[in-house]
Amino acid sequence: MWVLPTVGSNPTPSAHAGAWTAVAAPSLHNATVGDDEAMELALVEARAAGASGDVPVGAAVLDRHGVLLALGRNRRELDGDPTAHAEVVAIRAAAGAVGSWRLDGSVVVVTLEPCPMCAGALVAARIARVVFGAADAKAGACGSIYNLCADPRLNHEVAVTAGVLADQGGALLAEFFAGRRGGGQRPE
Repeated sequence: MWVLPTVGSNPTPSAHAGAWTAVAAPSLHNATVGDDEAMELALVEARAAGASGDVPVGAAVLDRHGVLLALGRNRRELDGDPTAHAEVVAIRAAAGAVGSWRLDGSVVVVTLEPCPMCAGALVAARIARVVFGAADAKAGACGSIYNLCADPRLNHEVAVTAGVLADQGGALLAEFFAGRRGGGQRPE
């Protein structure tokens, strides 16, 4: 097992926000991955989020050369943190890995179209490109409802690639919410 390094020096679980994840693929260490491969990793994270009771969304951050920097998954329920979306968790971990909030040239790959908060984080971190799977007709901020990534009024724009393995990400979400509705819980 290859395990990404820990973030910071604070040993408390909340300091790590679960961003670093074991990856059962030692060949990924310092190897480049493409959009589909990174989305497969994000889907693994999404499944883990769903298994822990969070909405199944996962994310991966690649550096400008396509080397994996960090993985993240939704952790809102697990951490009791409304900002613990997969993209934010992964971006925080990637920033820790490179030692800077500026992730110039990096790519975020996520199973669901980012919401306004996450799209704002992409812009703030100077991410070069976001790749997402399923579109989000209720909260998507990378083209579905808003497009914060291409707003010329902001100080940075993020290129968007949509629809990568969208059926797989969408199926995870549909299955998760169908299970919640069937169990009598209110969907988010």
